[in-house]
Amino acid sequence: MTIHELVELQRDAAYALMPRPIEERLDQLDLLRAAIVQREDAICQALQMDLGKSREEAYMTEIGIVQSEISYIMRHLSRWARPKRTLAPLTHFPAKNYILKEPYGVVLIMAPWNYPFQLIMNPFVGAIAAGNHCILKPSNYAPYTSQVIADLVSAIFPQEQAAVILGGRNENQMLLEERFDSIFFTGGVRVGKLVLEKAARYATPVTLELGGKSPCIVDHTADIGIAARRIAFGKALNSGQTCVAPDYVLVQEKSRDKLMKAIADCWQQFYGNALKNPQWPKMINERHYQRVMNLIAGEEAYCGGVGDGQRIAPTILMNVSWNSPVMQEEIFGPVLPVMTFRDIEEVLPIINSREKPLALYLFTRSQAVQERILKKVPFGGGCVNDTVIHLSSSRLPFGGVGQSGMGKYHGKASFDTFTHEKSVVIKANHPDIQMRYPPYNSKKLRLIKKLMR
Repeated sequence: MTIHELVELQRDAAYALMPRPIEERLDQLDLLRAAIVQREDAICQALQMDLGKSREEAYMTEIGIVQSEISYIMRHLSRWARPKRTLAPLTHFPAKNYILKEPYGVVLIMAPWNYPFQLIMNPFVGAIAAGNHCILKPSNYAPYTSQVIADLVSAIFPQEQAAVILGGRNENQMLLEERFDSIFFTGGVRVGKLVLEKAARYATPVTLELGGKSPCIVDHTADIGIAARRIAFGKALNSGQTCVAPDYVLVQEKSRDKLMKAIADCWQQFYGNALKNPQWPKMINERHYQRVMNLIAGEEAYCGGVGDGQRIAPTILMNVSWNSPVMQEEIFGPVLPVMTFRDIEEVLPIINSREKPLALYLFTRSQAVQERILKKVPFGGGCVNDTVIHLSSSRLPFGGVGQSGMGKYHGKASFDTFTHEKSVVIKANHPDIQMRYPPYNSKKLRLIKKLMR
């Protein structure tokens, strides 16, 4: 079956079967949850082969997040999906106003390689909960995980409801030539703009989860020990190949040396010699490895700065210039430039002069500093006195702003992202108030003005 035939098959099924009963959606989510438990070993093995992830990290950052998302959505789906009654304005009298929840239809979900299981399954869970039919396109750079996903989905869903397309750029291009009712894309800014351009031909709604350089601010009031441990953790996850990883640190001058030493000590405690530690993930491929190594070249490394051809040691760069290559693009590797500031007011124009980041992290014990940064700096989401954990909550919508993305998902935000809210007025035949009908006069106008204040 060609991609076009598959899309048409799903479209026919979507129109024939929608709206899919809530009970059926819940049953499918339950089957999906059970199938993930059954295939946990295969998923972990695939993630280890693709990215060198330990079983513990694979569960914490991929499998566990998906399982938690399924459980949360299943608990609340019936309430989210029911029609919502709203008050009717006096001008509608007598009438009842409703918002009906209906699926978009056939949706395309395109995922990246860095969290190849979580970043395709989480939006898929939301799309199924909303009653959609789905085509999933995992990344060709994570082939083992992509195959596990294909086997998992095909074991539960008929292809007219959900199907996985494997392959690379050719398949991506063919999919983007098709007409979908909604597209959900996670990846880089350049490709995200291409997806948006392709979707514009059909005015297809698009959710873009992109990235950017996420800053981490540490002022002199912060608990440096806690800050270092949590920054070290957030940066080291998946060897820095995380869209919400702290991309660079802005630390108050007087705390710089203490913070750098504390982060380096934490990495030593976590991994020892990371290049010889089997729990330290690898770069996804040689090209990406070399790209990150080129960003390190010529910079002053406080620690790390070396690699073995697959893995890069966790690295702190000091005395980095804002014009340095490492500050011109998202690093997406275990490299942490550390910059300094004297006064917190310096931070606002520095960050706000750049593209709006996907995430921002602030370490402080000052309530005034916290309020100042949160009010004055736009960003997708983030944490105060921690890093990356906001991504793992089904109770918090996740997404970017500006070039870091558009649209939200996780929990109810996922259901909303894949749902069209249909507004309906059910009007009584009588009485049929004549005020709105021509011919008009000054008396009618006075009444209209009173009613529409």
